[in-house]
Amino acid sequence: MLLLGADGFLGRHVADRLLADPAVQLTALGRRDGSDVRFDLAAGSPGALARFLDAVHPGVVVNCAGTTRGSARDLTRHNTVAVATVCEALRRSSCGARLVHVGCAAEYGPAPAGSSTGEDAVPRPGGPYGVSKLAATELVTGSGLDAIVLRVFSPAGPGTPPGSPLGRLAEAMRRAMQNGDGELKLSGLGMQRDFVDVRDVARAVHAASLSAAQGVVNIGTGRAVRLRDAVGCLARAAGFCGTVHELDEGHPAAPGVPHPVPYPDGCGGWQQADVRTARDRLGWRPRIALEESLADIWMEAACRV
Repeated sequence: MLLLGADGFLGRHVADRLLADPAVQLTALGRRDGSDVRFDLAAGSPGALARFLDAVHPGVVVNCAGTTRGSARDLTRHNTVAVATVCEALRRSSCGARLVHVGCAAEYGPAPAGSSTGEDAVPRPGGPYGVSKLAATELVTGSGLDAIVLRVFSPAGPGTPPGSPLGRLAEAMRRAMQNGDGELKLSGLGMQRDFVDVRDVARAVHAASLSAAQGVVNIGTGRAVRLRDAVGCLARAAGFCGTVHELDEGHPAAPGVPHPVPYPDGCGGWQQADVRTARDRLGWRPRIALEESLADIWMEAACRV
């Protein structure tokens, strides 16, 4: 198996999961020194990647590469152009590998409150990140390759980046406790998202690599959680006994007061996955509760100097 983007948040957990399978011989390709092979998918040529594929001859290629931040141009380069390179390289190569591509629920865009979004929903991404990921999905599904796209909802758990919404909330709580503040002021806590543990995502990738399923498959829990409730779980994990005060939208925070923007993903106030396809076609179900994911996020935040 060849893993692309092995040094990212999702990629590291996917690598751990695949390496735990004694039947898997894993090669990691990425932009950093820790990868087995260094290659920039956004800048490299399909021909060079095809030659590499012919040399290592993987049976499965897993693509976790991409970025969540940057300008529209950066997002397009790393999330769309890179996937075009992968698809073209696989078409040129003689390896005949199956492609497991990790997509994102931001491709769907906003959804009506209370609804569960199935794979047949018409995607209407609300920002450049979702647009770049949707374009990548369409490249994969229209490539003619043996391919599956896992549309991951809101991943959480160990390794959550400090700049991500949940990571920023944990950091805000850590600072409040460090400073002895009895009140934590945050905004946007009414947002509701389907949080899925990153280790469960890695299990889904493993299952997809062994299956014959194609097309798009949602990976989530099937349960939306209000960010306010996630903060409550985080507070219990941290032992924070103060109060959480929600600032009104657009209310200017005082200097030095954490005021994170929770989910600039263009998906509005609600997202919840319909995960029946993952159950039926991959035999996959989430196992790790949000409380455990948040406890792990807090443990890392608390140890951060």
